[in-house]
Amino acid sequence: MTTVALTGESRSATVGDYFALLKPRVMSLVIFTGLTGIAVAPGDIHPLTGFTALLCIAIAAGASGALNMAYESDIDALMSRTATRPIPSGRIARGEALGFGWLLAVGAVTVMGLLVNLVAATLLAFTVFVYVGVYTLWLKRRTPQNIVIGGLAGALPPAIGWASVTGSLTLAPVLLVAIIFLWTPPHFWALALWRSTDYARAGVPMLPVVRGKTSTRRQILAYTAILIPAGLTPAAIGLAGPLYLAVSGAIGLWFAVEAVAVTFERDETREPAAHRLFRVSLIYMFALFAALLGEHVLHIAAFTSWL
Repeated sequence: MTTVALTGESRSATVGDYFALLKPRVMSLVIFTGLTGIAVAPGDIHPLTGFTALLCIAIAAGASGALNMAYESDIDALMSRTATRPIPSGRIARGEALGFGWLLAVGAVTVMGLLVNLVAATLLAFTVFVYVGVYTLWLKRRTPQNIVIGGLAGALPPAIGWASVTGSLTLAPVLLVAIIFLWTPPHFWALALWRSTDYARAGVPMLPVVRGKTSTRRQILAYTAILIPAGLTPAAIGLAGPLYLAVSGAIGLWFAVEAVAVTFERDETREPAAHRLFRVSLIYMFALFAALLGEHVLHIAAFTSWL
């Protein structure tokens, strides 16, 4: 398929370009947290149904990424971090990306409703709505709190996975959602500090651009102070055990140390502390859910061996 670049040059789109539209790095975290929600939920789910639920979560996440890239292609063209994406570089036309994204989104929600259950499908549809309708089309260009409210979309996959098994929600999946929700602002504001020139050039009202870097650093520290104890709560309610508690405590301490370093960062041209925090925040989220998932797998293995 051939598209016309912004520069007028004609280029050919590849399968890799369409895959890039799905934001695979973001999708990997969504898949992992969704899988954890499925694994730790009480009750049984047929392996094929579980795979279908996870596939729908992954496809809906990718569809949201494609729609986000399509609706923000003008912004992406102005930022060095995103200028080489398929749409601003001209490898895929904006209209084609929109059609691709909406087809995947509607398909994923429909399959979830037909083959899994309506509660999971409703949550999945709500996730797409929040990310595309609320965050991308409404909040992103209007308020520095865009990532706070819009972060709910990225926080919901554990609840969707849980609902895929149980058909309902309880306190446990809500706590997992809350952890990701609280993690999102310091994670993205660390990136915004590090890439603030990009956001300013594109006219995106991220917190460092609108309120300044000092205010952003304080906000990062405030959210971190709430996030770290919240990360311990799965152990407090019996959803997790000592392995999770140890991992959460250790990685939480590392996160806190880096957040304090960002708070006292004064080199506004390089932002090395913000860059470190961004990377540590990714490790933090994967470590928490890996510990939760690993503990569950070990529990099943121990129970099976006892039988």
